[in-house]
This record gives sequence, structure tokens and C-alpha cells, in this order.
Amino acid sequence: QVQPVESGGGLVQPAGPLRLPCAASGTVFSIYVMCWCRQAPGKQREFVANIRWSGGSTNYGDSVKGRFTISRDSAKNAVYLQMDTLHAEDTAVYYCNLRRTRYGDDFWGPGTQVAVSS
Repeated sequence: QVQPVESGGGLVQPAGPLRLPCAASGTVFSIYVMCWCRQAPGKQREFVANIRWSGGSTNYGDSVKGRFTISRDSAKNAVYLQMDTLHAEDTAVYYCNLRRTRYGDDFWGPGTQVAVSS
């Protein structure tokens, strides 16, 4: 069983940075893409960023472009989300997803809470 696990969440001041790691444990035969999504209270889950395992191409949600950066460590089956210039609107539970093939086979982490507040 594949299990992504997020970490690094917490309370951060507005305009501050935060880095979220996500490491996948278990039998990870292959990875097609890993992504970060988030869900704020009372809102639907929102796409944040993803990274293709082969080639490393990235995509970002409009609300985080220019502020967040996703990267990967293939040797560790890990993905990272560097969040800069955080806003109160970035407060949410952040979830890591691993997709093993282009057709699906998704695994979600339990999430990590990020709160942006002074």
C-alpha cells in the first residue's frame, strides 16, 4: 500500500514562507505525477500545483502562481511545496496526492494544516 505523508504545516505570519514536504512510503513501483491540493473551511478542494515525475514539468493554480514552487526528489519519492509571500487566504489543509499512472491509481495523504495569521 502506498501512503503519502505530509508534514511541515503550522502557523505562519502573513508574507512569511513555509515549506511542506510529502514523502511516499510503501511499495511505490512508479509515479506519474504528484500534486498538492488544499481545502479551506467551507470550500471545495482546490488544485495548488503538480509535478510530472518524468521530466519534472510543473503546473500551478492561478491563486499561487509566482508565490509557490513545487519540486521533487525522485530518490526519496518525495515532493515539496515551497510557499512564499503567504496570505490569510492560503489558510487551509494541504493534501499531497500521488498518481501512479496517467489513467489514475491515486493515493492521498492525511493532510497538514497551514494557518496564516498575525
